[in-house]
Amino acid sequence: MTNSSRPLAVFDLDGTLADSAHRQRFLERSPKDWDAFFAAAPQDPLLAEGAALAREYARECEVLYLTGRPERCRKDTEAWITDRGLPGGRVRMRRDDDRRPARRTKLDKLRTLARDREVRVLVDDDELVCDDAERAGFTVVRARWGAASAALKAAQEREGRT
Repeated sequence: MTNSSRPLAVFDLDGTLADSAHRQRFLERSPKDWDAFFAAAPQDPLLAEGAALAREYARECEVLYLTGRPERCRKDTEAWITDRGLPGGRVRMRRDDDRRPARRTKLDKLRTLARDREVRVLVDDDELVCDDAERAGFTVVRARWGAASAALKAAQEREGRT
């Protein structure tokens, strides 16, 4: 079966596969230090629960990583995925100037993907993303094993940064 005929398993990164707790402190100050927040991402520990799920879905699906991280973080993000032994897959990131809420950007991307492929599952820790994806008819696994701070949750929704 070629990748193009396999269903997609779509995985978020921060809070789903990557433990970003150590860098959330950069969002708890005013002004938020986005450069430091993203610069620390390569040191994120792997979240075992999310990694196991990604490996499980990779048996039958093509894994696609859908993150709110900006495009300027691509090199570090792709290296992090490889270095942690996660399944290979395309990485979809937000444009550097895109500040829409994660629930809008991710739902738009899911709908685009679903035009040509079966999206078997979305695995994400953002409750608003999950709510909107479920309402749109997608199967969702809520990644509740991470530790997203209130500052990170607000940044995802109000500032469209991750």
